[in-house]
Amino acid sequence: MRQDYIDQAKQVLRDNDRGTYTVPTHGLYPFQWNWDSALSALGFAHYDEDRAWTEIETLFDHQWECGMVPHIIFHEYDPGYFPGPEVYATGRPTPTSGLSQPAVAAFAARRMFDRAKDKEMARRRAAALLPKMHAWHEWFYRTRDPEGTGLVAIIHPWESGRDNSVDWDAALERVSTEGVGTFQRRDITHANPAHRPTHAQYERYIKLVQIFRELNWDTSKLHDASPFQVVDPGFNAILIRACADLADLADLLGEPGMATRSRALADRGIAALETLWSDGMGQYLCYDRQVGALIESPTVGGLLPAFAAIPTERAAGISRRIEVLGRSCEYLIPSHDPTAPEYDGLRYWRGPVWLIVNYMIADGLCRAGQTDMVGRIMTDSLRLIDRSGFAEYYDPITAEPCGGAHFTWTAAMVLEILAQEAELA
Repeated sequence: MRQDYIDQAKQVLRDNDRGTYTVPTHGLYPFQWNWDSALSALGFAHYDEDRAWTEIETLFDHQWECGMVPHIIFHEYDPGYFPGPEVYATGRPTPTSGLSQPAVAAFAARRMFDRAKDKEMARRRAAALLPKMHAWHEWFYRTRDPEGTGLVAIIHPWESGRDNSVDWDAALERVSTEGVGTFQRRDITHANPAHRPTHAQYERYIKLVQIFRELNWDTSKLHDASPFQVVDPGFNAILIRACADLADLADLLGEPGMATRSRALADRGIAALETLWSDGMGQYLCYDRQVGALIESPTVGGLLPAFAAIPTERAAGISRRIEVLGRSCEYLIPSHDPTAPEYDGLRYWRGPVWLIVNYMIADGLCRAGQTDMVGRIMTDSLRLIDRSGFAEYYDPITAEPCGGAHFTWTAAMVLEILAQEAELA
């Protein structure tokens, strides 16, 4: 059975391969997405190291001069996707969006470097990527943490990767839809509308893009101009882990100054995450900068900090919180508490299980010694594959496959989970 999973996962990656980049899945997502791409590279690395490095290199080939790495690169025109490059109008030689996404690339590069069979190639290609990844991290702290808190804010829900999470509801409600106009979504023609964000949410997503476009995508101005400024603990944990992994890579590649700076960012971020911990919820919470308050929402964003080197007692607390969640669902880890009134097991990030999240949380809990919970998360992940194939995400109670099918990063995570399972055996 395990070999069947491996063979199927490799086929998904091949089918979504466009030569130098992958698409998440045909139709629904026809371009290169930032964190999808970096996590997909981990899958390629199990059987084609050269192709894995190319995936991340292609992503950084489209880095902006300021250091930002866009969340979508529109390599080829596709009229079947909205919002396309004409909506962003960023003016790049190859069209891109003007938003970013979780900075998982340095984590992927570090993992690929450590596992590389071709050490010389890995050293050469990691060294070339190192200053680009570091510039991206520094861009986040420079433009999204203007008061120097140690934590960055996202200025659009799409940047989080958890587009329609309950975490954003209140902040999004404050975004005016005046002047948005009419538009025709394409996502609901490729996937069940019940699995996707609502039209009202999309209106606010587009309004934010319009605000930023009017500022000519000057990334030094976007944070203060955005009516949506949320500090997401999950987003920050991924950035913190990336900084720590980049610091280790910089040490190995003879860049001590970069290592020192990156490690300082990571250490400061870990300390700052403590301001987001909730004893009452047993997890971290988002913080809304516009109103100066924590967002009382039991989402998986507050569990993702396990991916970073948080204190041992916090990792144990997250493990206990996941155990509680497991009593109200069949498959871990739901993206929203199934007992909460806002829970929707089919609708994108308002309940469903995502294997990328399972993988990152399990990776962090493993480092923290929470091996029993890691075993359950991995087992549940593979049970979902057995029940419902390589879907984008899954209902945590019924295992119904949701969103896009034949999904690239789901396949990549299966290869990673099986590799980690073998390492733990």
